[in-house]
Amino acid sequence: MAALTAFLLANSPLAGGYNQFWNTPISIAFGPFSSAHSLHFWINDGLMAIFFFVVGLEIKRELLVGELSTRKQAMFPIMAAIGGMLLPGLIFSAFNPPGSAYFTGWGIPTVTDIAFAIGVLALLGDRVPLGLKVFLTALAIIDDLGAVLIIALFYSHAIEWHYIILSIALIGVLMLMNRSGARQLLYYAILGVALWYAMLMSGVHPTLAGVLLAFTIPANSKIRADQFCEDGVSTFNRIATTCSRIEDCSILSEKDYQESVQHIETLCEEAQSPLQRLEHSLGPWVTYFIMPVFALANASVSIGSYHLTDALLHPVTLGILLGLIFGKQLGITAFAWLSVRLGWTTLPVGISWAQVYGASCLGGIGFTMSIFITNLAFAEPELISAAKIGILLASLLSGILGCLALWRFLPKRSQNTETIV
Repeated sequence: MAALTAFLLANSPLAGGYNQFWNTPISIAFGPFSSAHSLHFWINDGLMAIFFFVVGLEIKRELLVGELSTRKQAMFPIMAAIGGMLLPGLIFSAFNPPGSAYFTGWGIPTVTDIAFAIGVLALLGDRVPLGLKVFLTALAIIDDLGAVLIIALFYSHAIEWHYIILSIALIGVLMLMNRSGARQLLYYAILGVALWYAMLMSGVHPTLAGVLLAFTIPANSKIRADQFCEDGVSTFNRIATTCSRIEDCSILSEKDYQESVQHIETLCEEAQSPLQRLEHSLGPWVTYFIMPVFALANASVSIGSYHLTDALLHPVTLGILLGLIFGKQLGITAFAWLSVRLGWTTLPVGISWAQVYGASCLGGIGFTMSIFITNLAFAEPELISAAKIGILLASLLSGILGCLALWRFLPKRSQNTETIV
């Protein structure tokens, strides 16, 4: 809805005001430090740092306890992700060879939008096997990690080494905090903002500070599960005893009741890891606020100056369109098959190669990450518009194709449901 709104506004009489709004200057100053940029900048480089922070939390969780925690488990989605990044980049380069004015956009079709891909998969409900959901999630997370590396290595500006040294020092302090058992998230947030500013001034894209900060967030809980259960049961029994002594159990007059409830709240916080708590609390903000705002600010394409045929035949548009639609599905499926063929891993239980192909089609939904890299790769409005046309069309067609393929290849009803007694 946000992307469609942006498109309609960019092609309406309100286009001038729409564009002017995103160029509204906003300044933030703290003592000798100040930063003045447009609203568009604060969305793409500020809010998106939080997006990348949540991505980093997901990557760390998967590396510790998820599908990437063992080599044999990880090889299937890792190889699929490598193929899904390599082949689209090659297809784009075939239309925009190295040395050409448009080659800098090669990274645009290499990435997948995890939220949209998982969202389309969710439309098919309980027909989707658990193994396929896990595969697509792991694939998208590895793809995000690849996108982070691409941005860091190929889309950073001239490096200011003294700010790089400051960034490394801040990361070192954050790691020491983690090792020493510090769990106060406010301290991590303050140092995270400092890291973001240092990376902004260094020439490395500041959103990468979000991923680096996420890797330093503690992933262990303060108390064990058995301690939580034992103390929790004791406290709940104390609450029940308190309530049984009074007629209406008023929470305002009963001090024992209030203290017990507060103790339960503390126990819940100590039983959760800071990583888990942050991922749970920030996830809805990223999904329902940051991503729609990003789409509203970046999904606009003014087609008034374009002839549709000319726009579709632009080498940037063609490279992205074919890279996302065909490069993703062929690269993901072929490299996943190769990893099994070479004996590095096995096909996950409960899914077929036809279903892997259907999921690979959803990998062509590049939307958020592709638009993000577009803004880094190109400065000319004409090239940005051509890239966005390719991204929007490819994402739409990939979503439809993936949905139809999975509808055809998935069982008519889930074979993984259990009877709960």
